[in-house]
Amino acid sequence: MRLQILEKKLIAAFKGKGPFTSEELFQFYRDFEPELKKATFRSRVHYLKKKNIIHVIKRGVYVIVDKPEYAPSISSGLRKVGRSLASGFDQVRYCIWETAWLNEFTRHQLTQSTIFIEVEKDFEEEVFYFIKDKFPKKEVFLKPNGQVIDFYISESIQPLIVKRLISRAPLTKRTIDKTTFAVPTLEKILVDLFVEKRFFYYLQGSELIEIYENAIGKYRINFTRLFGYARRRVRAQEIKDFMRQHVYHLVKDIIDD
Repeated sequence: MRLQILEKKLIAAFKGKGPFTSEELFQFYRDFEPELKKATFRSRVHYLKKKNIIHVIKRGVYVIVDKPEYAPSISSGLRKVGRSLASGFDQVRYCIWETAWLNEFTRHQLTQSTIFIEVEKDFEEEVFYFIKDKFPKKEVFLKPNGQVIDFYISESIQPLIVKRLISRAPLTKRTIDKTTFAVPTLEKILVDLFVEKRFFYYLQGSELIEIYENAIGKYRINFTRLFGYARRRVRAQEIKDFMRQHVYHLVKDIIDD
């Protein structure tokens, strides 16, 4: 049977049924190809992911793609920061993003937009002075403590914060106007909002629940990636408990003990 016909049958069989396992997918193929080998099956799975037919939500568990990939718009201000870092620190691991992205998920719109520049250990100070030199009219802060956040950053219009990037944090690439730079995945943002309560004090409680519910409901989430990063931040169990309590209807087939 031609692969294109099998793809249509696969989508019809699994679409709308929620997550399904690798074994269920293998059995689906074996119903049509009884002699199918595991090696061939793994190639099929790779092909389905590459063709954007299935999406991995955790190891060995998939869904039919029916949600878009998260790709927030890049503002002119963020683009300028990205262009500067790409030219000056192309060999350093970093990422940039801005809290204006969260307006898509929050109940109350954010009037202040903070740009975060996260850079690998030992390069924070160098990047800080580089950004201050490139953007002399901007307020730039290096690893600010709670007092600085409360008294200075909270009153700034569009502050830039330079802080350390957690090792192995999940990032993705964006290319704008021929400039390529790294941005955090949605999974990373969700974990950071939960963990870094000092930076995101105004996005806790019911606002954080709203963000999680809207983000998980609207976009593809790789929960293996999310909880892997949460473990790096020693918050995996807390985030699982938070999801069970507040967005269980969206994750009941995904989170296990």
